[in-house]
Amino acid sequence: MAARDSTQAGPAHVAIIMDGNGRWAQMRGRPRLYGHQAGARRVREIVEACPDLGIRYLTIFAFSTENWKRTQAEVAGLMMLFRRYIQKEAEALHDEGVRVRFIGDRDRLDGKLVSLMQSLEDLTADNDLVHLTIAINYGGRDEVARATKRLAREVAAGRLDPEDVDAETLAHFLDTCLLPDPDLVIRTSGEARISNFLLWQSAYAEYEFTPVLWPDFTRTHFEKIMQDYATRDRRFGAVKA
Repeated sequence: MAARDSTQAGPAHVAIIMDGNGRWAQMRGRPRLYGHQAGARRVREIVEACPDLGIRYLTIFAFSTENWKRTQAEVAGLMMLFRRYIQKEAEALHDEGVRVRFIGDRDRLDGKLVSLMQSLEDLTADNDLVHLTIAINYGGRDEVARATKRLAREVAAGRLDPEDVDAETLAHFLDTCLLPDPDLVIRTSGEARISNFLLWQSAYAEYEFTPVLWPDFTRTHFEKIMQDYATRDRRFGAVKA
């Protein structure tokens, strides 16, 4: 997708690495899943803030391809939490005009969860106020690898000339092919790394690393980051005359 005009004050697409749920729970002497539950509740507040802030696209990192390395109990708890979240929030998201999409490799996910994901996508398909994309079993490198496989099949089938393949062509095969690139990527909890999230799409995104743990990340924190973003000078590799 093309980069946005740097004269625009606010970001149209914000992506968030929702980090710090486990630490938040452990600081309170509670199991890590308690923090994930608190983090899931925080999502609603941030989604609801988007229209007032001029944000049409919000992408959140819920579960990475690397998160399978966590304990079996935590992974099972997270999968249960995802199912419950969809069942509980589906109607509210729909009523609020939110369109929901999921990105990531669904092959490893539980069949019931995949069915719920598809049902929510179908339910909200005509909504346009906020486009909420949830990354589950997602990794940036995995996404590019899967996109490359699909592109290679098109070339092998004779439907695509190798000489016509460029960056824009590959982008059409990514999970995010229907979305604009993110203008701003936020990571909570104080970690200053991107953890394999939207590697291709974030080539010219601005980044904000905040020490606030995700369950404590309120609309006020979100608004402050948007205010700071408005002061940034985005040149996309160009130099001002």
